[in-house]
Amino acid sequence: MRDDLALPRAKAGQAPDVFAPGAWLSMREYGEDEAVDFAIVGTGAGSGTLACRLAEAGFSVVAFDAGPFWRPLEDFASDEMSQSMLYWTDERLVDGANPLKMGSNNSGRGVGGSTVHFAMVSLRFRPEWFKSRTKLGYGVEWPIDWREMWSYYDEVERALCISGPVTYPWGPRRPRYPYRAHPLNAAAEYLARGAEALEIDWSPTPIATLSAPRGRAPPCVNRGFCVSGCSTNAKQSVLVTWIPRALQAGAEIWDLAMVGRIEIDARGKASGLHYHREGQWRSQKARNVVVAGYAIETPRLLLNSACPQFPDGLANSSGLVGRNLMVQLNQAVWGQVAAEVRSYKAPPSLALSEHWNYEDRGKDYFGGWCCMSQGPLPIAWARTLSGARGLWGQALVDEMARANHNVGLKMVGEVLPNPDNRVTLAEEKDRFGLPIPRVTFSLSDNERAMIRHALGFMEESLTMTGAKECWREEDDTCHLNGTARMGDDPLTSVVNADCRSWDVPNLWICDGSVFPTVGGANPSLTIQAIACRTADRISHLARRGEL
Repeated sequence: MRDDLALPRAKAGQAPDVFAPGAWLSMREYGEDEAVDFAIVGTGAGSGTLACRLAEAGFSVVAFDAGPFWRPLEDFASDEMSQSMLYWTDERLVDGANPLKMGSNNSGRGVGGSTVHFAMVSLRFRPEWFKSRTKLGYGVEWPIDWREMWSYYDEVERALCISGPVTYPWGPRRPRYPYRAHPLNAAAEYLARGAEALEIDWSPTPIATLSAPRGRAPPCVNRGFCVSGCSTNAKQSVLVTWIPRALQAGAEIWDLAMVGRIEIDARGKASGLHYHREGQWRSQKARNVVVAGYAIETPRLLLNSACPQFPDGLANSSGLVGRNLMVQLNQAVWGQVAAEVRSYKAPPSLALSEHWNYEDRGKDYFGGWCCMSQGPLPIAWARTLSGARGLWGQALVDEMARANHNVGLKMVGEVLPNPDNRVTLAEEKDRFGLPIPRVTFSLSDNERAMIRHALGFMEESLTMTGAKECWREEDDTCHLNGTARMGDDPLTSVVNADCRSWDVPNLWICDGSVFPTVGGANPSLTIQAIACRTADRISHLARRGEL
């Protein structure tokens, strides 16, 4: 890490102003011995959103992030190698029949979490997915009704000023997106042409980057470095949306603060947490603790906080903490076209089709998947060619020389919950002396059937546009969900519909780990919607004296 990022920036009553180089915002400070209403682990899609909404509701909030407090206008460069600092690359053990790739595709480290480098695709879940066991015959029921979620999707889309089409072809009627859709780049036009040739619907992608100015944030200028960090603040990450609001409302944000343990008092309630900052372990007292470190670090912290009252880890009476880890399938088909595409220009996924998320006929598997246009940056593309195709040396150089004529389609596909896909603690320790997570994952026959269907369909779509030399990238995943599922029954879930632990009443979990199922849509919009709902439920419970 760069020297200037090795020391905390949020301290002494101030935090970085992400919209002005060298500028600061005032920040409320709480004493370590002062029991705040909520100590929140993480500042990403779930945690950053929840910190904002709770602070705006009048609660005292301190949020902790293991990474730096970024200043995008100063810290971010149009340099893929430099921007690898955004990813959570601490050691993790991976095993199973299909060990997961960890890092840039699914984990962020720093204020804003992985939303700082996500692809910004902002999709609502298909309503039937919330009751997939009843409606579709597979998976697990969510304890939340889709109609309630629809109102929170509205809120998040407004908060992020999502840029999207006037009308969207799939799902129930919804309000118009706040900002107009971005113009299609050449890569997106190929998806549209293929979809029309196959007579299926397609749409400009709803994405969380501005198509017009918003306050101090400018519109997107099509740099194409979205998944390496936006240096202009056009990308509407948690870092530039919910976090400034949280600070203004009185929340305190601790950067470079690695939380290692949640403390439990004699009554079996959470009393605070221990965190490492500036070379030493410190503590923060709290009346409530929220864990929102995403689907690997959340179960890791819960398991590492085992104590005499909870020897198997916190919130784990069901034995499900760490289980049912779900990624999403991210296979692709690539081809060569005569026209110059330069697919890296503009955001990477400007067009999509959710046809196979909403069409259940013609499948020999359960679940859905979405197809998106792609725009890999040069180093990422070279890694794909060397890893997926085994190209090296002159063969790799020759293929890279044709990169501007490359076009591709990629899936985001549903993985079913499987208790054997899980996060546990390894014997090895990290630099903080904490056990590192072991991540075990294997594909099922259902996922393999989905991959076969999706690859065949995407190849047919590309071929219909005139693409030649098509080849398949068959080993890739994205996103991380599950490991602390919500539900209606404490025997089969970790938290209830309010994201409240069944076992420890003042312990909450609010991130993608609470997903019972993942669907075939990027999860960030749903995570933020759940956080907004959880904030409202906490406020309601507080008014009734039930916190």
